[in-house]
Amino acid sequence: MNLMPKKKTMTFQRALALVLAFVTLCVAGGVVTSMLFMPAVVAANNVVKAVTPSMEVENIDFDVTTLPQKSTMYANDGKTVIAEFYAQNREVVPLKQISTPMQQAVVAREDRRFFEHSGVDVQGVMRAFVQTYISQGDQQGGSSLTQQYVKNVLATKARENNDPIGEYHATEDTIARKMREMLISMQMEKKYTKQEILQGYLNIAQFGSNSLYGVQAAAERYFNTTADKLNVVQAATIAMVTKNPSKYDPSIPENQPEAEKQRNLVLQQMKAQGFITQQQYDEAVAQPLVDTLDVQDVSRGCMAAAYDAGFFCDYVVHKIENSPEFGKTAQEREELLQEGGLKIVTTLDVDANSLMMQTAQETIPANDPSGMEIVMASVKPGTGEVLGFGLNRTYDATDAAATDPTRASMNYAVDQIDGGGRGFPIGSSWKPINLIAWMQQGRSLNESLINPTDYQTSLFSCNGYQGGTDVWHVTNALTNGTVSPESPFLGLVHSHNTTMASMGAKIGLCAVADAAKAVGYHNAIIGQEDVYSDVSMHPALLIGGSASVSPLTMASVYATYAANGVQCSPIALKEVEKADGDKLQVPSANCHQAVDKDIIQTLAYTMNQGVVRPDGAGQFGKLANNRKSFLKTGTNEDTYLTTGGFTPHEIATFVLVGDVQDPLNHRVANIAINGQYRSYWDGGTIAAPAYASFTNKYLDKKGIQVDDSYGQPVDKYMRTVAASRTGNSSTNSSTLNNTGTNNQPQQQSQQSQP
Repeated sequence: MNLMPKKKTMTFQRALALVLAFVTLCVAGGVVTSMLFMPAVVAANNVVKAVTPSMEVENIDFDVTTLPQKSTMYANDGKTVIAEFYAQNREVVPLKQISTPMQQAVVAREDRRFFEHSGVDVQGVMRAFVQTYISQGDQQGGSSLTQQYVKNVLATKARENNDPIGEYHATEDTIARKMREMLISMQMEKKYTKQEILQGYLNIAQFGSNSLYGVQAAAERYFNTTADKLNVVQAATIAMVTKNPSKYDPSIPENQPEAEKQRNLVLQQMKAQGFITQQQYDEAVAQPLVDTLDVQDVSRGCMAAAYDAGFFCDYVVHKIENSPEFGKTAQEREELLQEGGLKIVTTLDVDANSLMMQTAQETIPANDPSGMEIVMASVKPGTGEVLGFGLNRTYDATDAAATDPTRASMNYAVDQIDGGGRGFPIGSSWKPINLIAWMQQGRSLNESLINPTDYQTSLFSCNGYQGGTDVWHVTNALTNGTVSPESPFLGLVHSHNTTMASMGAKIGLCAVADAAKAVGYHNAIIGQEDVYSDVSMHPALLIGGSASVSPLTMASVYATYAANGVQCSPIALKEVEKADGDKLQVPSANCHQAVDKDIIQTLAYTMNQGVVRPDGAGQFGKLANNRKSFLKTGTNEDTYLTTGGFTPHEIATFVLVGDVQDPLNHRVANIAINGQYRSYWDGGTIAAPAYASFTNKYLDKKGIQVDDSYGQPVDKYMRTVAASRTGNSSTNSSTLNNTGTNNQPQQQSQQSQP
């Protein structure tokens, strides 16, 4: 920011106007008088007339705590910094937290009579007037430190208010602007102490290019320290920058020779004014500027997120921008994030996020010739806290990501409104919901069912789904047939689709949809979130084929299984505190008992049996150390491979593998992934091992002990019941095709596999 006015040709009218202003201020002795507004004075020339309308300053708060400040995002410990956000990189600190050398350096540089004048340095003004306009020498500003503070506040407030005209008048090179600053400065000195004004200036002034404001940000940027620890050399370096931030910024190599000269000039001024001794001066100027620097990166936002947390950071930003707790409009919420000086404590578990990102890359490297993607999400059961994400991509919100398949900014782990896609069909990972619905109807998991392969959709009708005369043809993976009779218990253990279809025909599709809503399911598509929307209500939902769900939502569903039926909405924010210490309300997880504990315990037992039995569909997701394992794999034909799993009360995770952009033209079959070729891939061969690998590493990292008490079946849900037939076993040969894509999965699935 250049405080010097542009050089203008001297005219009698300009000289008269300046002399009137300067002499009036001298006579006033720092007190605003009505002399400036006497008709004779105002009529003297049109330049002075221009002062009158700009003299009124309304709704301007000169309190330093109202300045725009950077917001900082933290992990769940409230200490580990993830990212910073700012329109102006500033962290306001009180004067007592700014070193004495720093205070002295800026006074020596900007206003040596700061503690003597009453807001306007008359001697400095007259000297500047004579030097600039009478002697025609170099331009001289003559502005006191108080005037500079006023100018900065007016310009900053205008920018905040999106008022370009106000910003222009705050910085225009006119007599009117100078006089306005003088008058406000004298009023300022009547209201605020010198220390308060100095504090304000040190926090608002620009001390570098790239939106660097205030001494705290400058101390961190140039010296990797804090304002209270700045020594004489460091203080002089920072103090010299504000005269011309782009030209004197010492972090820019080409600036450094001139920056060192300017630093030494400040040191000379400090010595002349008695702030430092001759010896201190000699020692300071002898130090090459480059040897004193410890320049830190000033990258901001999610692109610069630490701990590989770019995707999580992006999710949090969307949550803030979408939540009314942070402002009535999207613009207000964005301004709060960029200027509000927020302390944002998130739910991020650095260990979970880092290990998931690592597991994703190990499972399918970003540059793998297969081009397949893996998306992971984890939630802490009983809290709703999102612990992190894992994608085999590097977060990159620049245009470069469009041509680099290893980089992306869209987080496919979350809903569309939160920056993700339109969700995915998830195959058999859905099936535990069917068992919940079945038990909620008072039925036993050991009821023996007759399971045909063809069903009129009208069999599934209910108050919310009517079905029709068409026939849904459903078979089991690999065998392309059915197992009949079979119980719901074995239907889940072996992941048989026909058994799920038979269950749905008996209890109706709405019972299943209601159970899904209870455990936290919703679609990812904006405007079609409700499971009852057209996008998902089809019998194919029973095998996950018409689901359109994000991995995070499914991780949340599995967290309900892990918390004895307590369902919590996913949350990313634990606490948000404003710069003044006030805490803002954050979105609630709304935790509540959604499903009976006995049902959940029986479900968990059944899921575990699908892992421990040699013919179980989830055997490749078994955890280490003989830890009891609870998971369900899924395969949506050859488009998406999934696994959801949990450890009781600790962590629930969902994994999805496939081409998230073009699954129909890029199928997960007859390809090599990470060097291993398979003609047939399913959730058990890639998603389940990825789940187990991550969960094992996470449990080891956290030192979580084995607890095998979870998953105790309840007798009333395990009693043996004789075989029963479906109401219709039509053999109509028509089938409903799965034409789902990640962007908008179509409703029907021919097969859903383990």
